[in-house]
Formats: sequence, C-alpha cells, structure tokens
Amino acid sequence: MNPLEPTKLLDSIDARTKLAGSNKMELLLFSLGTHETFGINVFKVREVSPTPSITLTPNMPAGVEGVISLRGSIIPVITLAHFIKLEGAPQGIGETMIVTEFSRHTQGFLVESVDRIIRVDWDKVKPPENMLAGQDGMITAITELDDGRLVSILDVERVLVEVLGEKPVPTLPRMETQQDLTVFFADDSSVARKEIVSVLDKIGVKYIQANDGLEAWDKLVNMAKRAASEHSTMKNQVQLILVDAEMPEMDGYVLTRNIKSDNRFAGIPVIMHSSLSSEANRTMGQRVGVDAYVAKFDPAVLADTLMAFLKR
Repeated sequence: MNPLEPTKLLDSIDARTKLAGSNKMELLLFSLGTHETFGINVFKVREVSPTPSITLTPNMPAGVEGVISLRGSIIPVITLAHFIKLEGAPQGIGETMIVTEFSRHTQGFLVESVDRIIRVDWDKVKPPENMLAGQDGMITAITELDDGRLVSILDVERVLVEVLGEKPVPTLPRMETQQDLTVFFADDSSVARKEIVSVLDKIGVKYIQANDGLEAWDKLVNMAKRAASEHSTMKNQVQLILVDAEMPEMDGYVLTRNIKSDNRFAGIPVIMHSSLSSEANRTMGQRVGVDAYVAKFDPAVLADTLMAFLKR
C-alpha cells in the first residue's frame, strides 16, 4: 500500500469546509482484523501509511507499542484493537498506521487495513445501542453503508484519555454575579460532558445538557416555547450555549446555524467546543456564526472563555 499523504487524503480543504451547515461529514473506513467496520472523521486524519519501524520505550501504557519520529516530531503509536477489546482481533501489531491529530495531540493508530473515504449525513449517524456502547464506551456512534454494513465510529478522544490520563480540572475562580447564570451544552462524548460539568460546577454556573445535536435542538425549542408562554425570553433562561462539532443526528454546525437564524435565541452567544482544532474547522464554525471556538480538552481555557462571555 502506498502512503496516503495529507495532500491526497485532504485533497480539497475548501471543499470540506463547505460541509459546514450541510449536516454531512466524511469518514475514513478501516478494519481492526475482524468482520466489523470502523470509521474516523477525516478531519482528524493527517495521513495513512504502512506501519513503520517502532521504537520501544519503557513504561509505556498498555496498548502503546512505542514511538516513531515523524517529520521531526516524536509521536506515540497506539494499537486501537487493545482499547476496543474485540473478540477475534489479531494480537500482533497492525499492518497500517493512521496518523491522527486532535485535541492538540498527534499520534499513530495501528489498524489492520483502511478501506475508503465516504460521505455520510449526520442524521443517519445514530447513538450506539447499549450493547455496543458497553464496549468500554469506545463507540460513540453508528451509521450504515449502502450495502447494509454497519460502521462503528470510535470515540478516539476517549482512547487518548485512556493513554494520557484525564487532565485534572484546576482550581477555578467562581463567577461573581447578582443573578444565577445557566449554560446549555451539547456533547456526545461522556469524557467531554464530565469535564464540562466539572468546569461549570467549579465556576458556580448552572447547566442544562444534551447528548447530541438533535436532542439539544428539541430541548432548546421546547424551552423557547415555554419562555414565550411565560412572557419571558430565552436570554433570561440561558446565557450561553456550548456545542460540540461532531454529534450524532445533528452536528454542531447545523445546531449553531439553527440557533443563529432563530430570533428566539437572539443575544445568546454560541461557543463551539471541539477536538477538531484546525484552522479549517475554525473557518467552518465562523461560517455558521459561532462566537468563539475552544479546543478540547483544556479546562482552564474553557473556563476562561465561558467566564469572559458570561461577564458580558
């Protein structure tokens, strides 16, 4: 297999940024050596190549095979099958490496093989069934190919947390205000939700949460109807909305566009909180009207951004 370089993999960043607000994304499909098909958002992938020579290093966590030098940077190489715990998966090192970049980290994921890139509608991406979600929570969503095959979309952010450990939420100053403040947030990752709740608790802000974009939009619409019936406004109910970019059924770009185009939510800032921290993704957020873009997982930066907007 010839290496799939970034210029070939992401052959047109401009074309992909136009996906913002279209409720579509692109997945790189791959196998871990069993009959299952897995997928990862193309925006998290830098390149694909045959597995290179790996340097073993002491005291590496289980599932980390070692490190490699990639264009002057030392990056860890991780066997994905170790974290998914698939029955029947090969025990050796995978033949193919997917170099990924997200959450301000670069790492290689070892897989058996890659298939192709597909474009899918987010409304056809569903939360996993309980049985699949129970695979240590590593599967964040499911979609179906035209031939009927299911694709499991991995929560690679959770894999990274398993490798690096959770970043502790630091001591944070509490908001000093005359009124109670409420943040509405939506995120499909249990790891991200836990961190967001911890940050909001520490700064003394109430919250309402949703597990995906569609659930978030339904909740917001119902809240707006209730506020109108009480002769109030949504700005009195919620002072800030925090959205993930990647979510089943409705992504954060469409959710933001819906909010920004609805006068009932006028004056409420929308902050995008995503592991996709490239300039292309920031551009996508700007196109749909986000007021700020914060990269996961940095609780101090998240707290500073939230507090800056809430103080306004």
